[in-house]
Amino acid sequence: MFRNKIENRESGILLYGITPPKSQNSEEKIDTITQKTISRIEKLNIDGLVVYDLQDESSRNPNERPFPFYQTIDAFTYSNVNLKSLTVEKIVYCSVGKLSEQQLLLLLKNNPGENSTVFVGVPSKEHPIQLPLYRAYEIWRQANLNNYLGAVAIPERHCLKKNEHLKLVHKMESGCRFFITQCVYNIEYVKNLISDVYFHSQKHNTPVPTLIFTITPCGSLKTLKFLDWLGIHVPDWLTNELANSQDILKKSVDLCIKIAREIIDFCQEKNIPFGLNIESVSIRKEEIEASEALLRAVTEILETKGIRNTLTEA
Repeated sequence: MFRNKIENRESGILLYGITPPKSQNSEEKIDTITQKTISRIEKLNIDGLVVYDLQDESSRNPNERPFPFYQTIDAFTYSNVNLKSLTVEKIVYCSVGKLSEQQLLLLLKNNPGENSTVFVGVPSKEHPIQLPLYRAYEIWRQANLNNYLGAVAIPERHCLKKNEHLKLVHKMESGCRFFITQCVYNIEYVKNLISDVYFHSQKHNTPVPTLIFTITPCGSLKTLKFLDWLGIHVPDWLTNELANSQDILKKSVDLCIKIAREIIDFCQEKNIPFGLNIESVSIRKEEIEASEALLRAVTEILETKGIRNTLTEA
């Protein structure tokens, strides 16, 4: 479903994002986590499953990380081996900076053709790097694979540098077919990026890329601090709403639904092909359930607006 919708420039794409288990876990625990994950994902009405490739971002932020960093199972391995029984299309993140050219080529060639890939660069200029992003794109093109290639879009970066839309254009020229944002909580930042993407395409008569916006429930004040550490801008008023809520998780889901609705309306107004990626990156049962509740709520919005039909999507 995912690749068909990208190809046809359809809106209403729904993705669900997960993080592989920690690599330090025992094989038995990894298998238990995986089976629970498969059981959950099979019940979701989604177009694709995003499998993240985590990297240590401490080079970008010198402040103490609210949550310790743990290496996870390689995203390609987890997607293609552990989650092999899942028939849903997968979008596998790949942090290319840590790889050699030969390692990247091998990963791509071993990735099933129905799966897509999102290349991610290093967190900062100070981060050790083996393979620049531009060279990774060249390798992907030279490999002439059947996989679809995507990239990351960051509204916060656009707010600072005002050129994220131009980066997207350049990445499209390098072969990228879609863009997934990091988690968004500032709707103004999102609208600014959408607007600049849209009017640049109008001015230069170029296609508008498919934009997929990531939305994540926030279950605690510590998670709220972690969002800030990651560089995700949460407006002061929204921070106050969450920090002073009796049920921060429920409040965040309610706010995420409002953000999703505004994104949907704005993209529809501009006739931009769009999607939403609901993240589930916590191991807490309550937060996992909250992400699924958010997914259902977003699905209902899309159905009500006639953008998505459950009967034909399932």
